[in-house]
Amino acid sequence: MFPFAPKKPPPPPRERLMEVAGRQLPLTVRENARATRLTLRIAAGGRGLAVTVPPGTRSGEIDRFVDRHQGWLEERLKELPARPMLRPGVKVPIRGVPHLIAHAPENRGLATIVAGEKGPEIHVHGERPHLPRRLADYLKREAKKDIGRLVDKHAAAVGKTVASISFKDTVSRWGSCTADGKLAFSWRIMMAPPAIIDYLVAHEVAHLVHMNHGPKFWALCEKLCPRTKEARAWLKRNGTALQAIGF
Repeated sequence: MFPFAPKKPPPPPRERLMEVAGRQLPLTVRENARATRLTLRIAAGGRGLAVTVPPGTRSGEIDRFVDRHQGWLEERLKELPARPMLRPGVKVPIRGVPHLIAHAPENRGLATIVAGEKGPEIHVHGERPHLPRRLADYLKREAKKDIGRLVDKHAAAVGKTVASISFKDTVSRWGSCTADGKLAFSWRIMMAPPAIIDYLVAHEVAHLVHMNHGPKFWALCEKLCPRTKEARAWLKRNGTALQAIGF
C-alpha cells in the first residue's frame, strides 16, 4: 500500500484593500477546507474585513460577494463607536495598567515610563504628529522582550523549536502559527494584562504540536497556561476595544 501523503497546510491569507462606505479597509481572504460557502465578518474594532471561502474560490466571486453586502457593511460600520485616538491627556493601557500620555519633545528615544502623582505616565518623545506612531513603536519593542521570553519558556516546555517570531498590527487575529514553526503576534496585545499575554503565547506555541483547535490542543494550552479559559473570556470582552484604538 502507498503511504498517505502528508496533509498540506492551508494557503496563507490573502490581503488587499477594498473600499467600503467611502473608506479603504484591508480585506483578508482565508481559505478553509471545511467551508461550503463564503462568510463575511468585520474585524475587531472595525479595522478591516475578513472573508472565509472554500478552497479555489476565484477573486471575482469574492468581489461580487462583498459588493452584494455593501449595505450590510455600511450599517454595521455605522454602529461601531468612533476610534479613540491617542493624544496627550488621555490614557493608554500598558500590560493592563492605564498610563497617562504626556508629550515630552525635549527628551530622546521612543518613550519613558514615569511615576506620576495620580498614577503611571508614559512620556512620548519627538515631534507631536509622530506621537501615536512612537507609542506603537514602544509597544512593539516591549512585545519583542516579553513575548520572546514567553515563547522560549513555552517552546521548551513542549520540546519544539520556533523558526521565527514576527510582530504585526493584524486586524483579524491576535496571533498565528504556521506549519513550519513561524509565530506571529499582534503587538497590541501588550496593552492587555500579563496573564492575557501569557495565554496568547501559550496558545500559539501549542499549535506547534497541534495545528487545530481540538481537545488535545486545548488540553495542552491549559497545561501551558492554567488561566486559559479566563484569558479567552477576557479577550472576548475587551479585545475589540484594544483593536479599535487608533495609532
